[in-house]
Amino acid sequence: MDERSNPTEQRLLMAFMQFHRLEWHQRSIAGCTPGEIRGLFCIRRGTKLDTSEMKVSEISKLLHVTSPTITQMLKGLEAHGLIARHIDPTDRRVVGITLTEKGEKVTQQAADAFSASFEGLMEYLGEEQSNQLAELLSKVFRYFNEKAASADNALWNGDEVA
Repeated sequence: MDERSNPTEQRLLMAFMQFHRLEWHQRSIAGCTPGEIRGLFCIRRGTKLDTSEMKVSEISKLLHVTSPTITQMLKGLEAHGLIARHIDPTDRRVVGITLTEKGEKVTQQAADAFSASFEGLMEYLGEEQSNQLAELLSKVFRYFNEKAASADNALWNGDEVA
């Protein structure tokens, strides 16, 4: 770190680095990786909204990863009995994905673990500080999201990005 940095800037940087090292969101649940858990949540959410199954391309778009990456993840989930693939009889290239009963249970177990984790954080911080933290994190997200959008626009316009 640069000695000329503002002390508050240094504190923010250290706080973000501590979260990165902690890897609090990277824990495995029921033998599933965090990426697989995100995939299970995505499938559950998609199948409850408007359809009985999801397509690989839909999962890929929602998780912002390539279809081949999703296909690999789905192979592992299928091998563990967490999802089922259904080939469309009218177009064999189209594959629908659903959670199995075991997949539903693991997804619920992950949801319960996340909920318990945040309930514990709320108890630790109290309601007022929890609300303050939520508001601050929302502002942090908006800041970095706007900064990324601004950089993307600059690239499209041919401008230099600082």
